[in-house]
Amino acid sequence: MIRRSLIIKFHSVQYRNFLSTGNNFTKIELDKSPTTLIVGANGAGKSTMLDALSFGLFGKPYRNINKPQLINTINSKDCLVEVEFSVGPSRYKVIRGIKPNVFEIYKNGEVINESSHAKEFQKLLEQNILKLNHKSFHQIVVLGSSSFIPFMQLTAAHRREVIEDLLDINIFSKMNIVLKDNIASLKDKIRDAAHQVDIVKNKIEVQRKYISDIKNLNEEKNREKQIEIKTQEDTIEQIHNENEEIQKTLAAKYDQVEERLTEAGQTFQNDQHQQTKLKTEMSRLVKEDKFFQDNDVCPTCTQEIDSDIKEQKAKGIATQAKKIQKTFQTLEEQLSAGKALVDELREQSRQSMELQSLLRDNNTKISMSRKLIQKLEQEITDTSDSKDNIVQANKDLEDFIDEKDNLLTQKLELSEEYDYSSVIADMLKDTGIKTKIIRQYLPVMNKLVNQYLQTLDFFVHFELNESFGETIRSRHRDTFSYDSFSEGEKMKIDLALLFTWREIARMKNSVATNLLILDETFDSSLDNESIQNLLKVIYSFEQQYNIFIISHKTDVLEDKFKAKIEFKKERNFSKIR
Repeated sequence: MIRRSLIIKFHSVQYRNFLSTGNNFTKIELDKSPTTLIVGANGAGKSTMLDALSFGLFGKPYRNINKPQLINTINSKDCLVEVEFSVGPSRYKVIRGIKPNVFEIYKNGEVINESSHAKEFQKLLEQNILKLNHKSFHQIVVLGSSSFIPFMQLTAAHRREVIEDLLDINIFSKMNIVLKDNIASLKDKIRDAAHQVDIVKNKIEVQRKYISDIKNLNEEKNREKQIEIKTQEDTIEQIHNENEEIQKTLAAKYDQVEERLTEAGQTFQNDQHQQTKLKTEMSRLVKEDKFFQDNDVCPTCTQEIDSDIKEQKAKGIATQAKKIQKTFQTLEEQLSAGKALVDELREQSRQSMELQSLLRDNNTKISMSRKLIQKLEQEITDTSDSKDNIVQANKDLEDFIDEKDNLLTQKLELSEEYDYSSVIADMLKDTGIKTKIIRQYLPVMNKLVNQYLQTLDFFVHFELNESFGETIRSRHRDTFSYDSFSEGEKMKIDLALLFTWREIARMKNSVATNLLILDETFDSSLDNESIQNLLKVIYSFEQQYNIFIISHKTDVLEDKFKAKIEFKKERNFSKIR
C-alpha cells in the first residue's frame, strides 16, 4: 500500500470579484492562529471564504451556487481565487478565475505545465498533489450547516468512498478498474488466440491433406507412367519382330529386284529398238519392191531395167523380208515376255518399296517409343528424387505446427495471466482486501466516535459496521437510528464523526491537514452545555490545527478564541473590518 507521511498545510486564501467581494483582494491567513472566530451580519460574506477555498481547489463552491453566479454582479469580470498550501517541503499556489477563465498551479514558484485537458489537470491536483477530493474535503476540513451533507446522510457507497479516502485504500479501487480493463483485454486476447489456433489447426489439416494428395497423385502418375513404359516396350518388341519378318521377306523375295528391273528394262528397250530398226528395214524393202514393180525405166539414168534384174531384186527382197519377218516375230515374242517381266519386276519393286517404307515407319515408331520411355523414366526419377513440392509442403506444415505451438503457449500464458488477474481482482473487490483493512480500523473509528460523543456529553454507544451502516444504542440497550435524534443530537454525532475522520487521517497519514472550519456549527441546535463541551474539544486541538469558527454568536464566543475576523458590507461589497 502506498502511504503518504506529509500533511496538507493551508497558508492562505485570497479572492476578488468573487460573490460579494470587489476588485480588491480579500485575504485570509489560514495558518497564523490556532483558533479564529469569523463573525458578521447575515450576507456580510462570512462563508464566502469557504466557497472561495472550495472553488480554488476543486473548481466548484462549497455551497450550492452555479458557477456563473460566483462572479461579482457589479464588476462582472476578473473573478479570481488564489490558494496557497504546502505538502511537505513543496509549496503550492493554485490560481483559478472566471472571465477570463484561469487555472494555474505553481510548485515552488514555477508553473506546472498544463499539458492536458482541464479535467486531467484537475485530476492531477486532487490525486497527485492534494490526495483529497471535494467530498472528502467536506467530511474532513469543513463542517457546516449550509448545503453540507453529513456523513450519516450519505449513501452507503458515498460513505465507503469517504472511508477509503481516509484510509488511503482507494488505490485498490483504481487498481481494480485497471485490472478489470486488463481482464477484459485478456479475454479478447484469449478469444483471439483461440481463434488463431483454430485457423492454424485448419491450415495444418488442409496442408496434411495436400501432402497426401500430392503423394497419392505422384504415385498414381508414376503407376500410369510405368504402365505406359511397359506398353511402349511391348510395342518396340512387336515392331522389332515385324521388322525381322519384313527383312526376311525382302531378302527372300525382293533381293536385287531393282538391279533385275534395270537389266530387264534395258533388254526390253534394246528389243524395242531392234524392232524399230526391223520395221524401218521392212519399210525400205517394201518401198524398194514397189519401185521395181512400178518402174521399168530407171528414173535416174533413164535406162530400161532388165526383167531378170527385176526378178532377182524381187527374190532378194522377198528373202530379206522373210528374214526380217522371222526376226520381227521373234522380237515380238521377246518384247511380250520382256514386258511381262518388267511389269512383274516393277510390281516387286513397288512391294519392296512399301516394305522398306514400312521398315522406316517402324524404326521411327521405335525411336519415338524410346524417347517417350526416356521421358517417362526421367519424370519418374524427377518425382522420386527432387520432390520439391512435397519438401516445401512439409516445411510449410512444420511452420504451421510451430505457429500452433506458439499460439497455444501464448494462449496458456494469457490464461494464466487472466486467472492471476481474476484472483487479484477478487482481492481488490469491496469484499476483499479493502474490507480487511476497514475491519482493522473500524474498532478504532468506533472507539474514537464514542469518546468524542462522551466529550460532547452525549452518552450513547455508536457503532459502524463493514457496510457503514450505523447501530446506535442507549445505556439501556435501546436501539436508535440517526434520524430518530434531535437536530442538536445529530449535530453532536456529526461533530464526533468529523473529529474522528480527522484523527484517523492523522493516524493514517492519508489526508491529514492543519485546517478545520466549523460553519455556523455553534449557531445551530447546540445548547450552552453542548457549546462548552464543543469548545473543550476545539481547545484540545489547538496544538495540532488551525481552527476557524464561523458564527453569529459574537456575544457568546467573542472571548473564546485567539483571533477574530469580522466581515461587513460597504457599498454592496464585502470587506474585512
